[in-house]
Amino acid sequence: MSESDDRSDRGFTLVEILVVIAILGIVAAVTVFAVRGVNERAEQGACAGDARTLTTAADSYMARESLAEVPALGSSDDRFELFLVDVGMLKQVSTYFDLAADGTTTTTGEPCP
Repeated sequence: MSESDDRSDRGFTLVEILVVIAILGIVAAVTVFAVRGVNERAEQGACAGDARTLTTAADSYMARESLAEVPALGSSDDRFELFLVDVGMLKQVSTYFDLAADGTTTTTGEPCP
C-alpha cells in the first residue's frame, strides 16, 4: 500500500471542515434567537417582584409590631420605604413604586423596563 492511498494521515477534507462550520453557525443562530429578550423579561420580573417585596415588608412589619400603619422617616415620597430600610425590612428604596402608610403600593410614574 502506497503512502498516497493511506487517508489516515491526511486529516480533514475541506468539505468536512465546511460542514462543521455550517453546523456551528446554525447552532449559534438558534442560540442567539433563544436567549434574545432574556434580559428584558428578567427586568420585568424584578420590577413586578419589587411591588410584592414592598407590600410583604410593610405587612410583616405591621403584623410584627401590631400597627395599622408603617411609621414614616422624613417627609419625602419614600418616607415609609426609608423607615423599612432603616429597620432592616428592605435593602433599598424602590425606583418604580412608592409605599403608602397602609402598606399599599403606587407607581412613581417611572415605567418598569
